[in-house]
Amino acid sequence: MEKQVILEVNNLFKSYKNVKAVNGISFKVYRGDFFAFLGPNGAGKSTTIKILTTLLKQDSGTFFINGKTDNNYIREKIGVVFQENVSDNLLSVKENILTIGALYIRDDEKLKERYEQIKKEFSLERLENQKFKTLSGGEKRRVEIARALFGNPEILLLDEPTTGLDPESRKIVWQIINDLKSKNDLTVFLTTHYMEETNDADYVVIINHGNIVAQGSPAELKLAYAHDIFKIVPKDKDELKMFLEENNFSFKEVADQIVILVEDYQLAIKILEENKNNIKSFELIKGSMDDVFVNVVGEQII
Repeated sequence: MEKQVILEVNNLFKSYKNVKAVNGISFKVYRGDFFAFLGPNGAGKSTTIKILTTLLKQDSGTFFINGKTDNNYIREKIGVVFQENVSDNLLSVKENILTIGALYIRDDEKLKERYEQIKKEFSLERLENQKFKTLSGGEKRRVEIARALFGNPEILLLDEPTTGLDPESRKIVWQIINDLKSKNDLTVFLTTHYMEETNDADYVVIINHGNIVAQGSPAELKLAYAHDIFKIVPKDKDELKMFLEENNFSFKEVADQIVILVEDYQLAIKILEENKNNIKSFELIKGSMDDVFVNVVGEQII
C-alpha cells in the first residue's frame, strides 16, 4: 500500500535581514514515519519548526498538513515539544497537563478521563503532585511530551528534545519516543544535531545554512557518503602496502596499523583472503551517520 503524505513542504523561504535562515527547502513526511531533520546549530532547523507550528510566518513557499494550510487545522493536528521546557515551574505536573488539556477538551469529565489515560501511558503517578521545577531533566521532558500528546495529534514535532540532558535522561526520553512509535503508529518529526538519533529514522534530511544538502534513508546516506574502515595490524607492513597499492586501495598508516577505506565488507574479505598469512589482527568499522555528515557538510557537529 502506498504511503500517505501527512506533511508537505514546498520551496520554503525565511530570512532575517541579510541572513537566509531557510533557503527554498522542500520535503515530504509520510504518515507513521520517523522523520529526522539533521543539522548543526544555526542550520535552520528551529526556524523551520517555528514555521510549521504557525509561530512564525514564512517569507514565501507553502506547507500542508493532510493537504490543508489553515492554521487552526494545523494546530489541532500537531503536538510540539520545544527545545526549552514550557511547563510552569510553580505548578504541579497534574496542573500543567490539565491546563493545556483544557484547551482541547471543554467537558470536565472527559478532561479528567483523558488525563487519567495520559498519566497511565507516561507513568506519571509518582510525579503528578510534584512541582515541575523539582523534576529531573528526563522527568521534565516526559511531562513535556505528555502535554504535547494530550490532544491526540497526528504528528509529533520534537525540536532537539534531548539537548542538554545527561545520558541517562536522554535514554529515558528515547524509550518514551520509541514506545509511542510502536504503540500508536505516531508520525514523529525530529530535529537534532546528534547523528546517532537518526540511525533508526525512516528518512533523514540534512540541512546546513538554510539549504538541504542531502536526504535519504540512513542506509542510502551511508552508502552514498560513508565508507567502512578496515584496520589491519600486519606482520609485514611493506608487503601489505604493496598489495594495497597494486589494487588501488585508499589507505594510511596509523602506528602499527594500516587503515583502509572499503566500500563494503566483501572487499574486506578479499583483503583478508589474499593476505591471511600476513595478518596479526584486524577490525572492520562500519560507516556511520557521523561520516555522512562530515562528508556532506565538511565539518563535524559538536
